[in-house]
Amino acid sequence: MPSPDPVFVAQGLTKVYGEGATAVHALRGVDLVIVRGEFVVLLGASGSGKSTLLNILGGLDSATSGTARWTHQGTTHELTGARDAELTRYRREHVGFVFQFYNLIPSLTARENVALVTDLAEDPMTPEDALALVGLGERLDHFVSQLSGGEQQRVAIARAISKKPAVLLCDEPTGALDCATGVMVLQAIERVNHELGTTTVVITHNAPIAAMADRVLRLADGRIVDVQANPHKVAASTLSW
Repeated sequence: MPSPDPVFVAQGLTKVYGEGATAVHALRGVDLVIVRGEFVVLLGASGSGKSTLLNILGGLDSATSGTARWTHQGTTHELTGARDAELTRYRREHVGFVFQFYNLIPSLTARENVALVTDLAEDPMTPEDALALVGLGERLDHFVSQLSGGEQQRVAIARAISKKPAVLLCDEPTGALDCATGVMVLQAIERVNHELGTTTVVITHNAPIAAMADRVLRLADGRIVDVQANPHKVAASTLSW
């Protein structure tokens, strides 16, 4: 079960790209709290502000106004207004990212792709342990071209979680996959959340995926328009879309 301790607290977050008549308001005053160990789905159509919100929480983008804070081991840190060096350290040490496209290096094996992260982390898993956690313990020495799309995405998840991040942020992790393959990827994310207690936020536009979350935050036009707790969440293995 998720802890009541907050990991992320955002208040009045806005993000505006451009100026004047051509300005795009990606976020319009977002408030949210995400607690430790929680599995949260951000649900909404393209352009609703999901990725912008995730990128601010992950230290990849800055807010135009409002505040975003994250808490780790009892210490609260400002994300909005933080210096570039602080955000770089935050991303490197505490955040795992999974994107729709895998960003693997084709000339390296699965093990070597994960080792790129473990070689830089302070207290990482071994690449072997990270790949075993996502069900690829027998594919360690296969090159990217020898892996299916779902396997490549699971390598990307192993790479993201190998540094034992406090949070795992996933932007459309099944967007390029068919349903059956996507379910295997979601099972890997589900296992990381359950077994490691990693606070997990997943962006999707596929409503059925929301059934596996502790809470669903629905976004539209840069705002959170609905928040639903899910006391009867289902296993990823039961999903179809």
